[in-house]
Amino acid sequence: MTAETSSENTRWVRVCAVGDLGDDDAVRLDSSPPVSVFKSNGEYFGVDDTCTHETYSLADGWIEDCVVECPLHMAKFCLRTGRPLSPPATTAVRTHPVRTESGDIHVGLPDSYELKEGARCGTA
Repeated sequence: MTAETSSENTRWVRVCAVGDLGDDDAVRLDSSPPVSVFKSNGEYFGVDDTCTHETYSLADGWIEDCVVECPLHMAKFCLRTGRPLSPPATTAVRTHPVRTESGDIHVGLPDSYELKEGARCGTA
């Protein structure tokens, strides 16, 4: 399910400055559940950070051509749709809208997602 089709309210959270995120890089938010913002091919993507095959951070994976590969078992996910592109993953990761505003990157999180107290975002 993507954030766009969800019935939950969305709140926008600042992730980092545009210049802080290089191409084929990721920034992980200190949230529950974890969310990461990726930049690939000059575009920004927000997805739940945990691989759906086994609990592992996707932000630590290989990023190329709008695809992230989980470093644990090499499952690949489309950053645009969250759809799994290779086994062993068979379930999509949830996607979230991303926008840039005044030189900063923001991700839209459902109200049910919690930012940890004093959360700071950091490069994965």
